[in-house]
Amino acid sequence: MSVKDEKKRLAWALTGSGHYLKECIGIISRLEDVDLFLSRAAAEILQQYGYQHNVGRVFQDKTASSVPVELFYHGVYHTVVIAPTSSNTVAKMVCGISDNLVTNVFAQAGKCRVPSIVFACDTEPELESEAPHEHMVKVYPRRIDLENMQKLKTFEETTVVADMVELESAIQKRMEWLKISSS
Repeated sequence: MSVKDEKKRLAWALTGSGHYLKECIGIISRLEDVDLFLSRAAAEILQQYGYQHNVGRVFQDKTASSVPVELFYHGVYHTVVIAPTSSNTVAKMVCGISDNLVTNVFAQAGKCRVPSIVFACDTEPELESEAPHEHMVKVYPRRIDLENMQKLKTFEETTVVADMVELESAIQKRMEWLKISSS
């Protein structure tokens, strides 16, 4: 079967954020036809938090040129989800920096007009976030983090969500749209 004959898939990218990581892994486990893209930090965080995923195809950040992004040129993906998204990754995306697998996925999705859903972790001036070993901590995003999240909302084909309810809703709406448009 050639790449063109494959059923289109969802690309889910994980960054080095633990904020609602367990819940995002839960959503991933309920979806079909998902490929997982892990930044180097994401691979570390999954181990540190002790979370497992059940995804068959996993791409890790092991090449300087982010070779797996070539799949976007072949039309393999219908949607990109980047969740949870660290403030570092959001800042790079806003500045157009694509120096790792996740930021390259976002850049190539945009260039190939594949819609992206981004769950930015730093969305409020004060948040509670899970640290390793299920320990909750208060975090206070910086003004620059909040400004970058607002800037990201202006990007084409990009939906920025602020919490798990919005993330689930955006994914559900996208999947429903895909079903309708393929009928």
